[in-house]
Amino acid sequence: MLSASLQRTQFPRRFMRRFGAVTVAFVMLTGLSTVGSIASGSARSISPVTVASVSPAAGQTVGVVHPVTVTFTGTVNDRAATERAITVAPAGASDRASGSFTWLDHHIVEWTPAEFFPAHSPINVSVGGFSTSFQTGSSVVSVADLSAYSFTVSIDGVTARQMPASMGKAKFSTPIGRFTALGKERSLTFDSRTIGIPLDDPEGYLIKGEYGVRVTWGGVYVHSAPWSVGSQGYANVSHGCINLSPDNAAWYFNTVRVGDPIIVQA
Repeated sequence: MLSASLQRTQFPRRFMRRFGAVTVAFVMLTGLSTVGSIASGSARSISPVTVASVSPAAGQTVGVVHPVTVTFTGTVNDRAATERAITVAPAGASDRASGSFTWLDHHIVEWTPAEFFPAHSPINVSVGGFSTSFQTGSSVVSVADLSAYSFTVSIDGVTARQMPASMGKAKFSTPIGRFTALGKERSLTFDSRTIGIPLDDPEGYLIKGEYGVRVTWGGVYVHSAPWSVGSQGYANVSHGCINLSPDNAAWYFNTVRVGDPIIVQA
């Protein structure tokens, strides 16, 4: 099933999630240009800005590909220097972890790791003179196989459960790629109108759902789908979501952490 009623406000919700991060500290980055010169060899004078919050919060335990979001109190004028000032590295690592930056707003930047963090490890974050750390839990890696009609979860490299699944049918195919568990919703409503399908259309639906793990901001979830149990393991019949039986969906919901990887393959 694709999309939930929450999709009507998905853009604000995303930013609410960003702004809702626990405030860690207000730290003056008096040396952003100096910090930038460490990486680039040249310094540029920029207006000092302060760190409003860093997510994940200090001490929080998250999945092994959880992004790091830094929110500043004001507009960042020199984005390149600010990116150079941000370092993310597993504890004890000699080098910073590789990743990419995305600016979500004029004062919010998100760093996404290129590779999985080590499981059960502290991850250190520094921004100029400010530092914090969070923790990874078990490496819970999920693989949805469209052609095998299966959803397999491994924990710390060992297969924990292989489940029959049903993904998107031809007209509403499930996107292929590597994704991250973005959120968990114990109950939610799926409304076809959020993806442009009227309720009176043959493909229309308005259904109460359970055990939703968000895969994309476009409305793809892993969730309980008792209505498609007969097709799970045999055919792809959903509107883009990954359908599991109620028991399997509950197990996955209680096992996965926000920030764990979800891989969809053909």
